[in-house]
Amino acid sequence: MSLETYRRKDLLSIRELEPGEITFLLDQTDSFREINERDIKKVPTLRGKTIVNLFFENSTRTRASFEIAGKRLSADVINLSVSTSSAAKGETLRDTARNIEAMATDVLVVRHWASGAPAYLGRELDCAVVNAGDGCHEHPTQALLDLYTIREHKKKFQGLNVSIVGDIAHSRVARSNVAGLMKLGANVTFCGPSTMLPAEVDCLGARVTTRLDEAIDGADVLIALRIQLERGAGSAFPSAREYANTYGITKKKLQGAKRDLLIMHPGPINRGVEMSPDVADGPFSVILEQVEYGVACRMAILYLLSVKKEEEPGDAETEEADAGEPRKSRKEVRDAVAH
Repeated sequence: MSLETYRRKDLLSIRELEPGEITFLLDQTDSFREINERDIKKVPTLRGKTIVNLFFENSTRTRASFEIAGKRLSADVINLSVSTSSAAKGETLRDTARNIEAMATDVLVVRHWASGAPAYLGRELDCAVVNAGDGCHEHPTQALLDLYTIREHKKKFQGLNVSIVGDIAHSRVARSNVAGLMKLGANVTFCGPSTMLPAEVDCLGARVTTRLDEAIDGADVLIALRIQLERGAGSAFPSAREYANTYGITKKKLQGAKRDLLIMHPGPINRGVEMSPDVADGPFSVILEQVEYGVACRMAILYLLSVKKEEEPGDAETEEADAGEPRKSRKEVRDAVAH
């Protein structure tokens, strides 16, 4: 796969991507990461393009990351939230989105409480749609930035042991991550109280344990998830203190961990619940790297979904990816972006 052959109209789910396409998206992130390391962090790549961030749920990291990504590419970026949109007056999601598209929007970034909402809009709209998180379903851009962070440190996925700990039942991040990790050859373990494991856990392909020590033992990467009280997770455990005692990641519980273990978290962190402050800020933690790489990852996605339609309008179906295709150098991709 190359910049010239990428044909996907939307980014809606990790499950729909082939392994080679995931690798291609990670490769493109390299050049945009280089842009973010400059003193002047702006290129004219998407000048004249319009990106609208339409968020029906609260967000800090994801919305700010998409806004920064679009502005660093010189796009016009508009942020809308449900409280300030006509959806608060009873307008349907379809009507809201079609009116936004009618203003010559090029990319619509959508976060919605209903699983499948971005996919629905992808079918209804001609502009590109990016899923910024839909209910308990998926969060593909979070998974891609997580995969990029892991690859930067571990260099490979084949045979890597990744444990995901916490409220997996309500986590779109967990569902996107397990799909991406397993497509690339990693071994995934889910860990949490039985009340926080999804009903479809047997279909996801991950090993399951309710013991944190088993999840830590032999793990190369440990991804902690927050308890999603807004989705009813509060009824799944007696108290935050009891959860922290059993599943909270602390320095003491990491004493037998691998010395090169990575600690990750999609945020926001509930310090003292999912992990102790000394773990969140400790030498194993790459949490702020996730945030940093997220901007570059989203720049790559916005670039691919905006520019490729101009180059050759064609079928939106993605061509079969070749995971073994030689990787473009950072300079080759950077030159394509900068010019």
